Amino acid sequence: MEKIEKPSFSVGERVEKLCAACDEERGHVVISVTKRGQISRVSCPKCGTSSTFKSAKRTPQRPSSQPGTPYDRTRTYRTGQTMLHPTYGQGEVTSVIEPQKIDVLFSDRMRRLIHAQ
Repeated sequence: MEKIEKPSFSVGERVEKLCAACDEERGHVVISVTKRGQISRVSCPKCGTSSTFKSAKRTPQRPSSQPGTPYDRTRTYRTGQTMLHPTYGQGEVTSVIEPQKIDVLFSDRMRRLIHAQ
């Protein structure tokens, strides 16, 4: 009998989950994992709420209704905008960190990018 290996996750990756506070299904950031690499807590980048993650409730990734504009490091972005990065794919700006840095949630994980240069 072949043993099926469960996927192992790490902090900072992205998973889809229904946010109870926002009342919408969206990407969440993994903030803690068990010793076996299973997700235990996630955080909503939109409202900041952290919650437990139940693997049985995992849902398939939803296609976004907004395709997003191509990423341009000279452009200024704001929270909530979607973009299309040539390497990482579609992402959503979750926060503006410094005048020239933004956090973007992509399908695999959160990444910090530059903007407004």
